[in-house]
Amino acid sequence: MQSEITKSRSNCLWIQGPVIIGAGPSGLAVAACLKQRGVPSLIIEKESCIGSLWKLKTYDRLQLHLPKKFCELPYIPFPPEYPKYPTKQQFISYLEAYASHFSIKPLLGQEVQQAKFNATTGCWWVRTSEYQFASPWLIIAAGENAEPVIPNIDEISKFTGRILHTNTYKDGAAYRGSKVLVVGCGNSGMEISLDLCNNGAQASIVVRDKLHILPKQVLGKSTFALSMSLLKWFPVTVVDRFLLFCSRLVIGDTNRIGIERPEIGPLQLKNSVGKTPVLDDGAFAKIKSGEIKVVRGIQKFTAKGAEFVDGTVEEFESVILATGYKSNVKSWLREPNFFTQNDGNSEKSLPKSWKGKNRVYSVGFTGQGLLGAAMDAHKVADDIKRQWNSEAWNLQLESKPTFTLQSINYY
Repeated sequence: MQSEITKSRSNCLWIQGPVIIGAGPSGLAVAACLKQRGVPSLIIEKESCIGSLWKLKTYDRLQLHLPKKFCELPYIPFPPEYPKYPTKQQFISYLEAYASHFSIKPLLGQEVQQAKFNATTGCWWVRTSEYQFASPWLIIAAGENAEPVIPNIDEISKFTGRILHTNTYKDGAAYRGSKVLVVGCGNSGMEISLDLCNNGAQASIVVRDKLHILPKQVLGKSTFALSMSLLKWFPVTVVDRFLLFCSRLVIGDTNRIGIERPEIGPLQLKNSVGKTPVLDDGAFAKIKSGEIKVVRGIQKFTAKGAEFVDGTVEEFESVILATGYKSNVKSWLREPNFFTQNDGNSEKSLPKSWKGKNRVYSVGFTGQGLLGAAMDAHKVADDIKRQWNSEAWNLQLESKPTFTLQSINYY
C-alpha cells in the first residue's frame, strides 16, 4: 500500500503516511517494515533509480564486504544460489526484486532542497525543485555516503594528469601500463589498488596514518561473523587481541612493510571513532610482493606527480581519490539538534539517535552497515505504527485546524 497523495494545483502534496528521503537500502528497508505494519509511506529520491550509490557510483569488482546473512534487508533473504559475498550486480538485482516484492515505487528525480517542521500545522514540509510535500513524519534514509569527500591537498590543481574520485572509477582496464596513485587506504582504496594491479597498472597507495588490516576470513569463517560470536562471551579487548593474533598468522606482520597498527584494537577503534578496519581480499599480498607500492603522506602535488612527506618525488599519470563520502543532510534539514558532528570528524554529521523530536527519524546512520540499517528500520516502523494506531493520535489529527496546501506558509 503506497501512501495516498493529495495534490493541489501548485504542486503541493499531502502524504498520509511518512515521507522517506532516499531510495537506497535504508529507505527500501523502512518502507517495507512500515508496509508490513499497515502504514503507507512515500519515498522521494534525487537520482533516477533506486540504490543509486550501488548502481552509479561504485566500481565493477565491488562485492559485499560482509557475508550475505549480515546484509539482508528485513523479511527477504538473498537468493540461496548467491555466493557468500554477493557481487555488486547481484546486490543491485536483490534491491530491485525487494522493491518489486513490496510494490515500493519511489518518486524519482526529486532532490530535497529543504525539510522543516511547521509547528502551526504539526507537519514536516519537504521541498524539492518540483513539489512541496507535507507529512506528520519525516524519515531520513539518505545515507552517510551522499557526497564524495575531496581532500584539499596542497597544489593539487597543478597536476596535469587525470584526477578522479572512486565514485567515477569502474575498472582497471583503462589504466593498463600506467602509473596510478591511490589516495586513501580504506577498503575501497585497497580494493581499487588490487584491481589496478590485476589489470597491469603500476599502483601506489598512500598510507598516511596507522591502520588495522584484518583477513577477510579466518579458517573459512568470516572475520566479522567470528567477531560477533566472540563478543557474546568476551569483552571487546579480548576479542581484539584474538583478531590481531589471527591477522598475524594469516597475513603476517604489517609493520614489516611500513604499515603500523594503531595502539588500540580494531573493534575498539571502530567503536570509539568509527574507523573501520580493512578486510583484506588480496591487496596485502600484492603489497608484500612489491606489486603494489606503499607511499607516505603527500606533501604536495607537482605538474607530473607528487612530492611525499619523506621528500621523495614520483610521477604518475592518474590520481584516484579513495577518500570516502559524507552525508549532506545538514545542508537541507532545518532541525539543528538532530544531526550533529558527534564522531570527531568534521567531514561527517550523524544523528544523535534514530529518533528526534517532532517525529523525525533516521535509518542507516549508525555506522553498522546494512545490518544496522535493518535494525533501525524495524525500530522506526514500530514507533510510527504505535502512533498510527493511537486513539489519541487520531484525535490530535482531527483537532488540527483545516488548511489548504496553497495557503500554508511553508518555511
